Amino acid sequence: MLVVNLVCRRGHAFEGWFRSSDEVTSQISQELVSCPLCGDPQVSRMPSAPHVARKSATTQDTGPAASPDAQRARELWLALRGLAAGAENVGERFADEARRIHYEEAPRRRIRGKASLDQAHELLDEGIAVLPLPGVADEDLDS
Repeated sequence: MLVVNLVCRRGHAFEGWFRSSDEVTSQISQELVSCPLCGDPQVSRMPSAPHVARKSATTQDTGPAASPDAQRARELWLALRGLAAGAENVGERFADEARRIHYEEAPRRRIRGKASLDQAHELLDEGIAVLPLPGVADEDLDS
């Protein structure tokens, strides 16, 4: 997995996770990547420092830390909140509206709403990308 630093035209910095460098280039050129804060599809790659994992004689490299850094968790929450806040709230019609958009029966746009776990799994099985955000209240998206 390749973690890449990205920035939109408005200067919002965020990370993207990709399988390869070619995938980064391809997705950015096709405008498949957009800013999670403002939705701008015009993003560019920022310089990134590679992560080098080191093992010491007394400890094993066990991957990322068990608990996230508070600042990073806050940045992630703000990015997700910004993504959801900029989306149209379709409420209980989420699964139906996501299908309509996917099958080009409705205009392409970002939506948010409510769906059961079964509905979310069905959407994913149909190839419709959804991002469940459990426990996010509407009032949390307004501030």
